[in-house]
Amino acid sequence: MLYKSAKDWRNAAHKRVLLFAMSGLGKTHVSNMLRYSGEWFHYSIDYRIGTRYMGEYIVDNAKREAMKNPFLRDLLRSDSIYIGSNITFNNLSPVSTYLGKPGNPARGGLSYGEYTNRQAQFREAEINALMDTGYFIDRAQALYGYPHFVCDTGGSICEWVDAENPNDPLLTALSEKTLMVWIKGSENHTAELVRRFDRAPKPMAYQPAFLDAQWHAYLDARGCSEAQVDPDDFIRYTYASALAHRQPRYEAMARNWGITVMAEDVANVRDANDFNDMIEAALAAT
Repeated sequence: MLYKSAKDWRNAAHKRVLLFAMSGLGKTHVSNMLRYSGEWFHYSIDYRIGTRYMGEYIVDNAKREAMKNPFLRDLLRSDSIYIGSNITFNNLSPVSTYLGKPGNPARGGLSYGEYTNRQAQFREAEINALMDTGYFIDRAQALYGYPHFVCDTGGSICEWVDAENPNDPLLTALSEKTLMVWIKGSENHTAELVRRFDRAPKPMAYQPAFLDAQWHAYLDARGCSEAQVDPDDFIRYTYASALAHRQPRYEAMARNWGITVMAEDVANVRDANDFNDMIEAALAAT
């Protein structure tokens, strides 16, 4: 690990961490809090995906929908209007909207082929954005003068790595530059995440083999065709399985490449000093 002990962390002039966990356990909240302290650079993977690697896909998709309207089509073709993505650290909806959901087009669903194509685009974008971490560490210090750095990852980071492989290229690159920190939720957190998702299901990225298995299991369980799939019902059906699928992958990442902090402890962090104390305690217990 980048910091071998609690003392190394405490004495480090430049503190660099990468937070990973399921969405909803506090990664972005803590990252924003550190950024507001004035000494931490907040690198959002999802923001980088939406602005650098999938920006054209997102905007072109919006233009494609606009072109279906004769009035807007004429304005677009004459360059009279501009369509852009207003993505921010706290509004990443353009990315999830583009990912979409498979199923009945009358309910806003995509064909399964188009859905998996967008999943592949996201996978490549997320890996590229993660590999940019070192570049942004250097940029944050050289250009802006930030001494400390936090990488706020998406929940799907665990889908693209093999944490049991000591030569995994992505984890190797990230662990050389940052202390990898897993925010571990309890069973109560998991139940709350499921309830929250059920109220407002949103698109997610999945490992291809897992997604394909879930898709065919859903079709068999519901006895329906692709065109009959309720998009929201499918992603609700898949979510709890995705949590169970990701948990051991996160655990392996923390065990082999980083440290673990509990989500309830993260919820009690109020400032950068609290955060530093929490990381120091976790390193001391490792």
